[in-house]
Amino acid sequence: MGRVQLFEIRLSRGRVVYSPGEPLAGTVRVCLGAPLPFRAIRVSCTGSCRVSSKANDAAWVVEEGYFNSTLSLADKGSLPTGEHNFPFQFLLPATAPTSFEGPFGKIVHQVRATIDTPRFSKDHQCSCVFYILSPLNLNSIPDIEQPNVASATKKFSYKLVKTGSVVLTASTDLRGYVVGQVLRLQVDIENQSGKDTSPVVASLLQKVSYKAKRWIYDVRTIAEVEGAGVKAWRQTQWQEQILVPALPQSALPGCSLIHVDYYLQVSLKAPEASVTLPVFIGNIAVNQAPLSPRPGLGPPAGALPSVVPSAPPQEEAEAAAGYPHFADPVSLITQSHSQQPLSGGPDLCPLDGSPASHPLPPALCISTGATVPYFAEGSGGAVPTIGTLILPPEYSSWGHPYEAPPSYEQSCGGADPGLTPGS
Repeated sequence: MGRVQLFEIRLSRGRVVYSPGEPLAGTVRVCLGAPLPFRAIRVSCTGSCRVSSKANDAAWVVEEGYFNSTLSLADKGSLPTGEHNFPFQFLLPATAPTSFEGPFGKIVHQVRATIDTPRFSKDHQCSCVFYILSPLNLNSIPDIEQPNVASATKKFSYKLVKTGSVVLTASTDLRGYVVGQVLRLQVDIENQSGKDTSPVVASLLQKVSYKAKRWIYDVRTIAEVEGAGVKAWRQTQWQEQILVPALPQSALPGCSLIHVDYYLQVSLKAPEASVTLPVFIGNIAVNQAPLSPRPGLGPPAGALPSVVPSAPPQEEAEAAAGYPHFADPVSLITQSHSQQPLSGGPDLCPLDGSPASHPLPPALCISTGATVPYFAEGSGGAVPTIGTLILPPEYSSWGHPYEAPPSYEQSCGGADPGLTPGS
């Protein structure tokens, strides 16, 4: 065994999550099997963002620093055999951004200790990563309490012959959510043509923008729900709900190199129509009950949120004969869902929109990335975010980044907001 048997950093009370402006204290511990001469023992606390132009590449092309403080724990001398403890304390800046980790970049905060030895001797180093959470209060976002609605109209063509149009309208109960909260989606489709539509698909998308030599957009599908198609000359309504999984918060205040955004995209393949709703993920929930559904567009209070098949529509001969007769709106059945229901019951989440009743990580936990585990306060170990209810994006399966989804204004204008591969 070498002269330095143990060289480590221990943070006070085993904490790994801190808030901006909070003191960070700990101890540098050294265990020696023989005396060790040294020129200096130092400890530093740093925070920085690093971005690369290739996925999972350690060759950073852009770097941004947030703080860098160094303390001298001992001057020139010699440490005798045995155990030595050097306490330290730093004050974290109030502007420090939230920790984050993704395939093209990361925001890392760490404490590093160094034993600077005499010339021709080996220096010794150790480090300890900690996480900063700057909570995003959803109530601070402008118009967060406003209805989240978008609509698009698309012509329906069959064998180069236009047969009518389809009106696609999507809405959510809120514009912002916290981890564990239920996102309630309502889609209204008016098929003003003689042809059936394709199944309707709703996707919760995560878009992370990295500023390298050029902006790189990494778009992931967090959850996906598919509903049945719409018969000709029919008005239908589809209601679904998505449990918000453990995700990094929207926006990273204080960081100019990485931006995080979320969108809910509802689309049809035939005819090709799509609408996009911006969604915010935060740490402090909106202080408002979910908006009451519009008359005729939602179930009454207390009704079960599950969607059930309605009575079959009238014979298709009606549409074939060219009768543009619209029956009363019917409900669409859900064909597939990327989030599995809780074991022991068919309901995905509570009816009141509150966080699900299944065990969730502690309230003061954070997720620094879609596949990064939670880190709890205290001495408890890490609690993985991956579970039966969460299907996070797999960064290892990354192929190519995509351009960002369209803006809210573009989607409301009826433009086709499909995702276009970027160069």
